[in-house]
Amino acid sequence: MTVEGKLFPYKKKIERLFECAQEVFKEDFSNVTISLGFVSGDEIKRLNAEFRQIDRVTDVLSFPNLQKTPDQKLSEFTPEIEGENLFLGDVIICKKVAKKQAKEYGHSVNREICFLALHGLLHLLGYDHIEKDDEKLMMKTAEEILSSFGVAR
Repeated sequence: MTVEGKLFPYKKKIERLFECAQEVFKEDFSNVTISLGFVSGDEIKRLNAEFRQIDRVTDVLSFPNLQKTPDQKLSEFTPEIEGENLFLGDVIICKKVAKKQAKEYGHSVNREICFLALHGLLHLLGYDHIEKDDEKLMMKTAEEILSSFGVAR
């Protein structure tokens, strides 16, 4: 998986986390690209208001490029341009909120950034948490990946 964006110092860790997700999903992410970036509290609030009509700061936003469900494989989709990677979408994280949440939950900022990046990826892969059963599936999947990556709670 190609992760684009200004992610220093987290880029390599997030790429390794997504490689771990690939193993858990038993799916090839080598021809997949996502855009992932960090923004200020003001910027994520603006994006949240503009795209979700929720006028408040949030921790992570995802903008999927595919209409995918969790049970669909990426191999069912084709890139928009032949020969290019399949673009899954954008993930935006508010680092300030991530730091605050890490402190509240009693774990490292590193673990919180990994959780939020993975949470965003799962949304791009069709997971959501609107219904209780969907939330359970999404959280179970996230915890399995984070645990196998070594950043479980």
